[in-house]
Amino acid sequence: MSSGKKTQVKHLAWHETLEMHELVAAQSNDLICLKMDIGKVTDPQLHALYKEAIMSLEQNIKDLLQFYPQAPVPAARGGKAEAADMTGFYAGHLLGKAKGWVRNYALAITETATPALREVFVRHLNNAIKLHAKVFDFM
Repeated sequence: MSSGKKTQVKHLAWHETLEMHELVAAQSNDLICLKMDIGKVTDPQLHALYKEAIMSLEQNIKDLLQFYPQAPVPAARGGKAEAADMTGFYAGHLLGKAKGWVRNYALAITETATPALREVFVRHLNNAIKLHAKVFDFM
C-alpha cells in the first residue's frame, strides 16, 4: 500500500552517473562554443535562437549538477576500493562505451552513400547493440 510519498534515492547507479557526466561535459563544451560564436551571428532571428540555446543549456547544466552529490563513491578499505564496488563502475563504463558505439554507428549509417560501407556499418551496429544488451543484462 502506497503512502503517497516518494522514496528518496540515496545514490545514483553507476551507469546513470556516467550518462549524467557525459551530458554535462558535452553540453558544457557546446555552451562554450555557442557563447564564443554568438557575437559573430548577425542575423537577428539566428541570434535569438543562439540566445535561446544558450539559456537552455545553462538551465540543463544547473538541473543536472544538483544530482552530483548523489553520485556513487566506491567504498574504500585501506585506501583501495573493494572489487565488488568497482564491478558496478566498470560495468557502467562498458555500458556507456557500448551505447556510444551504437550512437556513432547509427549516425554514420545516415551519412553513408556507399552500399558496401553501409553494410559493414550495419553489421557493426548490430554487434554493438548485442553487446550493449549483454552488458545491460549483466548490470
